Amino acid sequence: MVIDQTIEEMKQVFRDLPYGVEHTLHVLGYAETILDGESITGRVRETTALAAVLHDIGFVEAKKKHGSMDAPYQEKEGPPVAEAILKRAGASQEMIWRVCYIVGHHHTQASIDGIDFQILWEADCIENLMYNREKLDNPYLCQKVQENFKTETGRALAIKQLGLQDACQ
Repeated sequence: MVIDQTIEEMKQVFRDLPYGVEHTLHVLGYAETILDGESITGRVRETTALAAVLHDIGFVEAKKKHGSMDAPYQEKEGPPVAEAILKRAGASQEMIWRVCYIVGHHHTQASIDGIDFQILWEADCIENLMYNREKLDNPYLCQKVQENFKTETGRALAIKQLGLQDACQ
């Protein structure tokens, strides 16, 4: 199955960065929860899951080539790595194109052009906010939820995970 092979290859890319594997698997879990809640199946579900697994795959190459893991470098270096992994896993050219588009723009909210990308955005946002939760106050987090979450499931999941049930009205 394409997703299983993709996960294994992602783990190899991040073999020296355990945080990369952990972060990616959390994002995948949040994405799957949102997909379930929004009743999304089929090709869109597969695209979203693959994008979740590969969204930060340019991290290592960005560090090697540019000495930085900043967003623009990840977006530049991620698609070629993602494409190679997806080809080896037997993904269709259409699937490869879509996942690479998302990987190549996953830090650019203005580039969101479909529910697959939106769900990846929301899942990654939850994980990033959770990682920084102790440093962030509730009003800021509520603002981030308001600005970033378009799906009902994603919004509810973010509020629950961040413990904002009484903070965001």
